Amino acid sequence: MKIERLGQDKIRIFLTFDDLSERGIQKEDMWQEIPKVHDLFTEMMDQAYSEVGFDASGPLAVEVFALPAQGMVVIVTRGKYENHQFGSLHEDEMPEEIYEMEVTLELSDAIVYAFSDLEALIEAAHVLQPSITEAGRLFNYKGKWILHFEPDDLDEGRHPALIAVLAEYGEATSVTPAVLEEYGKLVMTENAVRVICEHFKRQS
Repeated sequence: MKIERLGQDKIRIFLTFDDLSERGIQKEDMWQEIPKVHDLFTEMMDQAYSEVGFDASGPLAVEVFALPAQGMVVIVTRGKYENHQFGSLHEDEMPEEIYEMEVTLELSDAIVYAFSDLEALIEAAHVLQPSITEAGRLFNYKGKWILHFEPDDLDEGRHPALIAVLAEYGEATSVTPAVLEEYGKLVMTENAVRVICEHFKRQS
């Protein structure tokens, strides 16, 4: 579980699927109002307070994003309830006596991986190039290179192989496409894999 403060009243929590399985929770359980999900939210809020000083008192807006083969991103905003920005589903996930909370849930099929240095990004692009040429966007965000793929850009059957390569050279990131759009710098708008290979030679 990784916790990052986004602002005075907002934090982002990244849960891997291992984090969920260790607590006996399946991805689908996040859509259920069950005690172990309540316990997970309580644990997240306790850890957020101890690590970054986030006080979860008062109403909270909680946005949950399920990412393929990576985990889940939970964005918690303290203050007034947001309007149903993400639509899909909302319910009071926590007992009122613990937290007053509104939850929205969204499945995201976007594949987002971060690379700490340019060499690793170039190497990954050259490995991917034989099978992927017309896909990918490249961002720079907080000193890292971020490759972003939308599911429509790729054949679904290629996803496991793509993620295997990305995981070898980079790391799954809790940064959502929406955050990249707002706070990151868009370096390559399309066909990032092909463009990287055209401009940078493989180091090894």
